[in-house]
Amino acid sequence: MTKVELIDKVAEGLGLPKREIEKMLDKLISTIQNALKEGKKVSVAGLGTFIVKEKKARLARNPKTGESVQVAAKRAPKFRPGKELKEIIQ
Repeated sequence: MTKVELIDKVAEGLGLPKREIEKMLDKLISTIQNALKEGKKVSVAGLGTFIVKEKKARLARNPKTGESVQVAAKRAPKFRPGKELKEIIQ
């Protein structure tokens, strides 16, 4: 499902204009992004938890040349589904 399809579905279900739903969705996404950028955890009951995972620097291998390459440390977003979401999917 794309963002447009999600907006259409929610607007149809709530009987609100698509423009309002799009604004709300954009604000929700930016709020989650900003919280993660600050290193905060975002938990949504019934859905799951968004966290930032710290990845250590490491030595990797270039598969094409076989040469060793240093990979820098970085932060990456991670999503852990909640119990309710897992049960719905199974």
